[in-house]
Amino acid sequence: MTDIQHDRQRQRFSTQVDGQTAELTYQLHGQQMIIDHTGVPPAIGGRGIAADLVRAALEHARAEGWSVRPACSYAAAYIQRHPQYADLLASG
Repeated sequence: MTDIQHDRQRQRFSTQVDGQTAELTYQLHGQQMIIDHTGVPPAIGGRGIAADLVRAALEHARAEGWSVRPACSYAAAYIQRHPQYADLLASG
């Protein structure tokens, strides 16, 4: 797993790999985390970095007692592949 930083003010999880920045951004509405973007530069793609970012965001949401709405297709697919996070999905 990469070294992931959480910036609450910017609502962003990020990591630096080989001088490149990968990020996951979200919006917080009440107690719901809406994951709206996961981006990994092509130069560092294929290393599981996006998965690490999503996992960090989901673990943070769980610790905070938030529900999650994956507006980002990667985050939605990640949750489908990892049913241990299905309980975090926001209803409605």
